[in-house]
Amino acid sequence: MVSNPLNSPLSSYNEDLDKRLAQLGAAVIETEASAVAALRTRINGNFAAACKYMLACTARIVVLGMGKSGHIGGKIAATLASTGTPAFFVHPGEASHGDLGMITEKDVVLALSNSGETEEICTILPLIKRLGVPLIALTGQPQSTLGKAADVHIDISVEKEACPLGLAPTASSTATLAMGDALAIALLEARGFTAEDFARSHPGGRLGRRLLLRISDIMHRGEAIPAVTEDVLLSNALLEMTRKGLGMTAVVDVQNQVVGIFTDGDLRRALDRGIDVHATPIAAIMTTHCKTLGPELLAAEALQMMQRHRINALLVVDHEQHLIGALNMHDLLRAGVL
Repeated sequence: MVSNPLNSPLSSYNEDLDKRLAQLGAAVIETEASAVAALRTRINGNFAAACKYMLACTARIVVLGMGKSGHIGGKIAATLASTGTPAFFVHPGEASHGDLGMITEKDVVLALSNSGETEEICTILPLIKRLGVPLIALTGQPQSTLGKAADVHIDISVEKEACPLGLAPTASSTATLAMGDALAIALLEARGFTAEDFARSHPGGRLGRRLLLRISDIMHRGEAIPAVTEDVLLSNALLEMTRKGLGMTAVVDVQNQVVGIFTDGDLRRALDRGIDVHATPIAAIMTTHCKTLGPELLAAEALQMMQRHRINALLVVDHEQHLIGALNMHDLLRAGVL
């Protein structure tokens, strides 16, 4: 049984131990950073050829990998899929027991193996070649079984692992992940993949909501819009504000065109001036030339406008300034835009 010096009664807290642990951690980071930096010279014709195969693929990129390479492969497949290149991960061990049927002749296979001799992958190589699908290999051994069988080989070899025993995949798995990211982002750029495309594949995330959600999706409509005509008294406007609960009311003319807005802030200022709420017409104290916006704009743009002008509510109008909606900061918060 290997003893743990951190749990030993003789290893109570001391500065030497802290320093040693920090040195060990720094050494790992330095080793892995060097391994990734060395990949720069491997972005060559083989890298471009791999990208071309994947760009020409009319189906999916099928990623294979065992062990730690399998974990990295799952992440690479997910990154490809979320950046415009349809992809999924297949476990090589399961592939030889039926899952190989998931690979079609229109796919491209991306196989990961540091040694290039992973038994489970080598077992299914003849079947992959029989399908005639392009095979791209990421290995640390170009002359390995997998490296020689591949249509394109990308070298992800490392000088040494960060593990002091030289056994645990550390620098090699980091290098593989970095090369997978390089492939995914190169394809993203080549496809002209946009931020809005990214948002469509992440509709549940905050980025998706910020890039896809429009004002028309969250604004209050119809009877839920607080609105009064410009001839009513302030007391009537306050009742409307209370009923609708948005902290403001629109003020409109007989054609339902916006002529102003009255907010909680306007009310506080009016009370400071001693305004008689039962005798003062709303038109006398409303804010004219108020900020409005159209329903087709992004909800994130409404947030930017509120922050820029330090306001908490906005009126939504059509092209002729007719009132069609309203929203406040709480609506943006509930929608996850804020």
